[in-house]
Amino acid sequence: MSPFTGSAHRTEEWRHLRLTLDAGVATVTLARPDKLNALTFGAYADLRDLLPELARDGSVRALVLGGEGRGFCSGGDVDEIIGATLAMDTGQLLDFNRMTGQVVRALRECPFPVIAAVHGVAAGAGAVLALAADFRVADPTTRFAFLFTKVGLSGGDMGAAYLLPRVVGLGHATRLLMLGESVRAPEAERIGLISQLADEGEAAATAQALARRLADGPALAHAQTKALLTAELDMPLAAAIELDAATQALLMNGADYAEFHAAFTEKRPPKWQGR
Repeated sequence: MSPFTGSAHRTEEWRHLRLTLDAGVATVTLARPDKLNALTFGAYADLRDLLPELARDGSVRALVLGGEGRGFCSGGDVDEIIGATLAMDTGQLLDFNRMTGQVVRALRECPFPVIAAVHGVAAGAGAVLALAADFRVADPTTRFAFLFTKVGLSGGDMGAAYLLPRVVGLGHATRLLMLGESVRAPEAERIGLISQLADEGEAAATAQALARRLADGPALAHAQTKALLTAELDMPLAAAIELDAATQALLMNGADYAEFHAAFTEKRPPKWQGR
């Protein structure tokens, strides 16, 4: 995502989510607790637009995505989205589905790690949002459900058929996407869908602690690691090794690499600059 901006000013207020910034950590909260944070057209659009804006800002070094109330996100709002899409023509439906996919691309392509703090239900699009994060911190109440086939649609929605096999393997992904079965926290941890299992009620705090650790670390190294993890998913080994070599050569010219050596020599913690 390019850091260069045009004439538009930074958005000061987001109508469909809540944003807080704290010393390099952005926290984005889905805030429709009465609807289990079901997504609307506006919520999708805000997420699509927010992530590139934070990337251009340059001060964000980690992001926590969470949900207010009893659950993380119950997916698309049945009344506001499913009902409305029944009246759309093919062109409008294509625009909508492309927008939801742009949210996932933004999560994968933003130059900072994203941590999903998951509790309660993460269903449909909510499950895919968590899947697209770099880390999924969840508590024992968590229940993932990729429900798309249960509403008569393909399980491969918003990139799920691309991402899920790469996280849990083809066998588990086939079962979860084809059958739309729920997977609770113990099994989700066992198959690798959960990165870290928190104590009950502590997913948000645990995710914040991880975000602080990442934000205080070498931001450029984190950004390049994330970029390589995404880019190399479909590369042959020779191309991946060449990309690794080029990336390391660039980072070896960076300030953080020199700072590590200075800190090691002086027997002190590094003072990371993110460049």
